[in-house]
Amino acid sequence: MEKINQLAKLISDAKSIVFLTGAGVSTASGIPDFRSSDGIWTADRSREYYTSVNYYTKDPEDFWLKYKEIFQINMLKNFQPNQVHNFIAELEASGKDISIVTQNVDSLHKLAGNKHVIEYHGNLNTATCPSCGEHYDLPYLMEHDVPHCRTEGCATVVKPDIVLFGDPITKHYEAEQAIASSDLVLVLGTSLLVTPFSLLPNSAKQYGIPMAIINREPTPMDDLFDHIIHTDLVTAVNQLKQLI
Repeated sequence: MEKINQLAKLISDAKSIVFLTGAGVSTASGIPDFRSSDGIWTADRSREYYTSVNYYTKDPEDFWLKYKEIFQINMLKNFQPNQVHNFIAELEASGKDISIVTQNVDSLHKLAGNKHVIEYHGNLNTATCPSCGEHYDLPYLMEHDVPHCRTEGCATVVKPDIVLFGDPITKHYEAEQAIASSDLVLVLGTSLLVTPFSLLPNSAKQYGIPMAIINREPTPMDDLFDHIIHTDLVTAVNQLKQLI
């Protein structure tokens, strides 16, 4: 409990906080944890191949069939923000300057009400035609087994707006800029195994910004942090809410 007390004081005193969030933030909403020791990628490595830019290019129609199954696209509308998302949104509503850099592709941080959300790996709710740039929303994507662009004369199979395996990361600099202007970095629910996202705590360290991590399991980067809490994230957040 002492660690929670210390973290609660840090959060209370901070004016600008950057949250780096991973799959553990969304598990309480019913969304699978992809990278934990019993996560979805551990169970079946072939999923990485079928959700790669190479497979989309090779066989875009079969890509969409597997993509929808792997990411449970038909279930997206059923997922709602949980206590962790709401806690962060409440901090922003209280007047704190909050930025979120998330690995999650479910857009639940935005649904909870946070305004500055950097979706580091994109999101599942939209897609874009790589030929003409036309954008499509989730209802359209679900209306068709294989969504094609409906722009006259195009008909290209659209590409989801998530970072597929093999795609470049385009949000890293924006994430580093958010960290540079913060006075606290709090990492929630990520194993920090995926680069270059896992490099972001190093940026905070270089700037001398205090850092804390709350994660169910130890991570390879725990030694970087000033405060380390290994526990259930919802439990920790409920304890913090009582103290702040």
